Amino acid sequence: MQEQGFKGFAEENRQWVNPLDMGLSQDEDMVMEQILENIHNTPLGQVLKRIACLPEVRRQKVLRLRRQITEGKYDLGDRLDMALDKVLEDLIV
Repeated sequence: MQEQGFKGFAEENRQWVNPLDMGLSQDEDMVMEQILENIHNTPLGQVLKRIACLPEVRRQKVLRLRRQITEGKYDLGDRLDMALDKVLEDLIV
């Protein structure tokens, strides 16, 4: 087996190797388990958790709004301000 470098690249030929196929030793496997268990306590883990909780995109609504924007029938300025306020409020809370 090739020696694995940082970020899943094989040192010899710099090709991507799937970390799940690396054949970790028992100690390395335990470290990976600890990382996965603690990921939700990190800032990145918390962002990923919030992203996972977001509602699905409603395709028809998006298409309708795009059409209204391109036709100039949608007041983007005020609505954009309200949307940004909501996003910032959600991030702060």
